[in-house]
Amino acid sequence: MLMRTQSRSSTIASETGGIALQNLQKRYGAFTAVDQVSLSVAPGEFISLLGPSGSGKTTTLMMIAGFEMPSSGKVLVDGKDITYLPPHRRELGVIFQNYALFPHMTTAENVAYPLRMRGMAKAEIETRVRRILDQVHLGALASRYPHQMSGGQQQRVAIARALVFDPPVLLLDEPLGALDRKLREHLRNEIKTLHKEVAKTMIYVTHDQDEALAMSDRVAVMHEGQIRQVSAPQDIYRRPEDLFVAGFVGEVNLVPVKLSSGSIVGPAGENLSAAQCPKGDGDATLCVRPENLHIETATREVSAGIKGHITGTTFVGDATIFELRTEAGLHLTSKVLNITQPKTLPAVGDACIATWHPQDATVLTK
Repeated sequence: MLMRTQSRSSTIASETGGIALQNLQKRYGAFTAVDQVSLSVAPGEFISLLGPSGSGKTTTLMMIAGFEMPSSGKVLVDGKDITYLPPHRRELGVIFQNYALFPHMTTAENVAYPLRMRGMAKAEIETRVRRILDQVHLGALASRYPHQMSGGQQQRVAIARALVFDPPVLLLDEPLGALDRKLREHLRNEIKTLHKEVAKTMIYVTHDQDEALAMSDRVAVMHEGQIRQVSAPQDIYRRPEDLFVAGFVGEVNLVPVKLSSGSIVGPAGENLSAAQCPKGDGDATLCVRPENLHIETATREVSAGIKGHITGTTFVGDATIFELRTEAGLHLTSKVLNITQPKTLPAVGDACIATWHPQDATVLTK
C-alpha cells in the first residue's frame, strides 16, 4: 500500500484547497476546447473529470495547473484568483501520466527537487524526503534511478514528489493510463486510500469510467468542452441527466418512447413505466441498465413491458448476457448474474417479455 499509517492531520477535514472555476474557456483559433466551464470543488474533495478524448478535461486541468492560460474566465484557489500566475507560484501538486521523472536523478533526488527549487534547507529536505518515501514504501529504493524501477514504483515516486511540499491540491492527469490493468486497479485503490489519509483536494482526469466511479466523491462528465453533469458516482450511473451521460457511463438500453398525458408509450404502443418522468408530451428516451432489465417467458401477462424474442446469449463468467429483439425491431440487452439465474429463463428463439422496476428507469428528453 502507499500509506499504512494515518497522521493526526489526516483525520481532520482539510480547510484549504477549495477550487472554483468560473466560466472558464479555452480557444485555439476557431476551435473551442473548453467552453464556459464552471465548477466548485470543496476542500478535501476528490472529484474526477471524466470524458472521451477531446472532451476538454485535460485542458481544464492544465488551466488549473497554470500550464495553459484560459482565453477567458477565472481559476480561484481558496478564493484567491490564480488565473494568470505561473505554475511554480500556484503551489499545486501535479502528477502526469508519463510520470515526468528526471532520468538522471535517483528516487530521493527526484522527490527532493521541488524542495530544492523552493530554497529549503538541506536538513529539512532530507527529513521530508525520508518521511514521504517511507509513507509510500519506497525508502529502500531511494538510490535507484527511474529505469531501474517498475511502472508502479515510478508512479509512487511521482506521487511522493507531488506530496513532499505539502500542497493543498493534487492534480492528477490520467496517472494510471500507462499501467497494465491489474496494477492499475491496485494503484487505484491505493490512491483512494491516500486521499482519505492526507485529506487533500484531488482533481483527477480520466477517460476510464470505472476509475472515476470507484474513486470519486463526485464525477464531472465532460463532452465537447462542456460539463454535462456533476453528481455523486451513484447518481451519474443511476440517474443520468442527458443521453450522452447515459450512453458514456456504463452500458444502457435506450428505448424511444412518447410521452402522452402522463403515460409512457413504447415503440410498439406498449404501456411502459418509470418512477421519474418529465412533464409534457412528445418524444423521449427511456434508459434502463442491462442488469435492471428482467426477461421472462411470454406466457405470463404483465402490465408494463416489451415483447420480443431471444436472439443470442453470451456467458461472461459471473453473468450471462441475453440479447433480444423486440416486436418493433429494437435490440435490447439483459445481464443476469449466474448465481441468481432462474431456471425458467428463455432460450434462443423463445418469445419473451422485458420488464423493469420503475425506479430503475430514467426518461430523458435531451
